[in-house]
Amino acid sequence: MSTRVPRTHPYIPNSAPEVRKSMLAAVGAQDVEEFYADIPAALRLDRPLRLPGALGSEARLAAHLEELLSRNTAVPPGRSFLGAGCYRHHVPAVVDEIVNRSEFLTAYAGEPYEDHGRFQALWEYQSLMAELLAVDVVNVPTYDGFQAAATALRMAGRATGRRRLVLVGAIDPDRLSRIRDYVRGVHDLVLVPAEPTAVRAALAEGDAAAVYAQLTDHRGRVDQELPQYIELAHRAGALAVVHANPLSLGVLTPPADLGADLTCGELQPLGIHPSFGGGNAGFIGSPDDERLVAEYPSRLFGLVPTDVPGEYGFGDVAYERTSFALREEGKEWVGTAAALHGIAAGVYLALMGPHGMREIGTTILANTAYARQRLAAVPGVETADPEAVHFADFTVRYTGERTAAEIADALLALGLHAGTPAAPDEGRYCVTELHTQADIDRLADALEETVK
Repeated sequence: MSTRVPRTHPYIPNSAPEVRKSMLAAVGAQDVEEFYADIPAALRLDRPLRLPGALGSEARLAAHLEELLSRNTAVPPGRSFLGAGCYRHHVPAVVDEIVNRSEFLTAYAGEPYEDHGRFQALWEYQSLMAELLAVDVVNVPTYDGFQAAATALRMAGRATGRRRLVLVGAIDPDRLSRIRDYVRGVHDLVLVPAEPTAVRAALAEGDAAAVYAQLTDHRGRVDQELPQYIELAHRAGALAVVHANPLSLGVLTPPADLGADLTCGELQPLGIHPSFGGGNAGFIGSPDDERLVAEYPSRLFGLVPTDVPGEYGFGDVAYERTSFALREEGKEWVGTAAALHGIAAGVYLALMGPHGMREIGTTILANTAYARQRLAAVPGVETADPEAVHFADFTVRYTGERTAAEIADALLALGLHAGTPAAPDEGRYCVTELHTQADIDRLADALEETVK
């Protein structure tokens, strides 16, 4: 039982003790703490929030917020070398102009008569993403790429009726945490190194629903063994789920062309500004296989002719399979969508086209190769995996006495956001199309000063 003393709030009716007691009785709970039982103890606060006193007036509140906002400073593109899932890319002005239109800005869960053109815009997004991913079906964006990975694995589990999920290689710890939390109780996770022999051994135990692998892993390494993982999954009767950075697909083979059953990932690189670690949206793509399409829990938009010759309408496909239609009987809960980010990604893809996607992918590959070579030439620095090809992200190893955290702090003091510690002696870096050779040379010079 909770030891907290109930307090009645003047504007929250259900804060009254009698009302709370009645609501708990209606759902068969003894205490509100029962609702939080699934939240791990390490993530829970076992004390009241330490809040300052009330400010007393709207004017004081506005002044306080303005002071807080004034602490924020913009980081010029050439000064930031942060990546690992949230990237700074050029966002064409047209993208911002379109997503800020009134008919799109609130593209959340309205209907066609509220958000004119939203269904068509999302259908266009799905079509452009399907071409990029070399698939037939793409969902309306999930909340983020972490959720897309977790949902794709649940789809594979339902489609195969199996329990074990084999996860390959270096996975973003936060993404892995989301996957683990979302599938626990239904699936068992088996983590293996990015080696075909390890994948083969894990599949030999049977009952594998899916092999989850990455076109580029958390360290940015392009996994040359991906086709083998996909083949091994299919031999074992499992599905192949592949995570991909969509911006890399202008120069790297789409996982679907390698045989992947489900492709998932994060939309943020496609025309979406990074914002305090956001804005995020997730995608899932697949062939037009009824077994897989039936497992999509999110909305899918399609095109149909109307009664007017030559006119088309846009709306839901197989709406009855979604939790919007089935509610608590749905196969999987679907929460906040990121439809506006999907529209942004659609505009970005339409602007870039195939040539633009190839050009930006080639530029990032070249910048990454140059940055790894340039930083490895700094005394006390070496590349963690020199033979591998990397896209955007890469890791270096420090051989001197200073730790990765100390080096990152020293770089920050020089105005460079770089070298996020990946291990006590490893720093993580990232370059995109926005970095110039001069930017990378400046980083190398600063690193030479700090590693000493």
